[in-house]
Amino acid sequence: MNILFIYSLQDAQSPAKPLDVQEQIHFGISYISSFLKIHGHTTKLFVLTRETKYSVIDEYFKKYRPKLICFTAVTTEYPLIADIAKYIKNSYPDIFLLVGGPHASLNPEVLISDHFDSLCIGEGEKPTLELVQQIEKGVFPTSIPNLWIKRGMQIEKNSPRPFLQDINNLPFPDREMWQEWIENESSRCSILLGRGCPFQCTYCCNHAFKKISDGPYVRVRSPDNILAEINEIADKFPKQKEIYLEIETFYIKKDWTIELCSKLENLNTKIKPPLSFGVNLRITPNTNFEGLFTALKKSNFRFINIGVESGSKRIRSEILKRYYSNDDIIKTVSVARKYGLKVCFYNLIGIPGETIDDFKETVKINRICQPDWTYNYIFFPYPGTDLYSICKEQKLLENPLDTKMERIIATLNLPGFSKKQIQKSFIWFNYNVYKGYKPLYKLLIGTIFQKVLLTYHLNKVYRGLMHVAFLKWLKNKLKSML
Repeated sequence: MNILFIYSLQDAQSPAKPLDVQEQIHFGISYISSFLKIHGHTTKLFVLTRETKYSVIDEYFKKYRPKLICFTAVTTEYPLIADIAKYIKNSYPDIFLLVGGPHASLNPEVLISDHFDSLCIGEGEKPTLELVQQIEKGVFPTSIPNLWIKRGMQIEKNSPRPFLQDINNLPFPDREMWQEWIENESSRCSILLGRGCPFQCTYCCNHAFKKISDGPYVRVRSPDNILAEINEIADKFPKQKEIYLEIETFYIKKDWTIELCSKLENLNTKIKPPLSFGVNLRITPNTNFEGLFTALKKSNFRFINIGVESGSKRIRSEILKRYYSNDDIIKTVSVARKYGLKVCFYNLIGIPGETIDDFKETVKINRICQPDWTYNYIFFPYPGTDLYSICKEQKLLENPLDTKMERIIATLNLPGFSKKQIQKSFIWFNYNVYKGYKPLYKLLIGTIFQKVLLTYHLNKVYRGLMHVAFLKWLKNKLKSML
């Protein structure tokens, strides 16, 4: 059977090549696609943007003739997905429409009232396959765990199945389906090392996902299984020089981490030039990372990402449920540098309860540690998170929330940190962190560039111009200055 997956990147630069790099592929639908393929079905991907025309969709459907369309969306992408689903259902009523992903799992009562025939809560590999098998037999789908299914005005709400525990037995994610949509095909790939997170960060949905099904939520793949996927990537993408190992935190199971590093080190003795790696590391109080960083150096890790989020211990512990001190951060960075590792900080600005003085603590810890680069975001209240509920209780939410340019445009007006202050702090963040450490002209150019990108109409013009070869070069040059 032909199955079409629809994914959206509404603010992408180009409808033809909306993904910039390999790391942007969506693992959820990639795993479901490969799972369907090994059971004899054919899958295809369509990536939507704001610029996608209905006529393009019509041509795609005529050529491919899918019997099932699978949608996925986070909260901020959902309005675009819902509009397209409405058009498809009105134009092609015989095609069965299934929606899944984080927004569907956490808000099923809302989404099932839209133009979808079914909704998947939680992991989608097995329920999607069972749905396909029933549609293929010509029967109306029923009794599929994890799925809510419409039958006229009635909704069949099936119970969830336990979390998948045999994740080593899943086929590797389908990367081929994405290649026609990616601008830079030789860019860095990422590999998912496991599923689930043991922490309870209030801005994240993991604690809510954990309640969806029964069984252990945090699961990791075996080192041998991970190595097999790396070898497959090396064969399919021979220009690959670096792989990002995607996991909530790399040191949650120490023996597993050290074993994986040992195998990566051995792998690199057989590859010329050797692969380099990057990974996410959660700082935990009073942890000695010497052993880990020794292993990372031997296995050719180039960098680690650290979620600092806020430099204010009060914000971290009382609001975010992240319990570590600034001394823990400083010591971790110091040891990482001792072993030649680059360090990236994730910073979150405009957190409910944050004041301008709290934010200055974030700038201060960044100035002390001087991360090699930063990823800075403005807090966005995602439904299903604890912080969304807090925002609702404190009447901080505008109705409706503006999902355009999420996490780079301030949405909350906090009592101690106004929307205007949040936006200004975001624009000038790198300047304030690196002033005196990096050339002034680079910091000023980067700040001006940032300001242009945050003006919606100028952002659209910029994205359109980026298809010109010279401007692509300029874009990369400007990014290197940030």
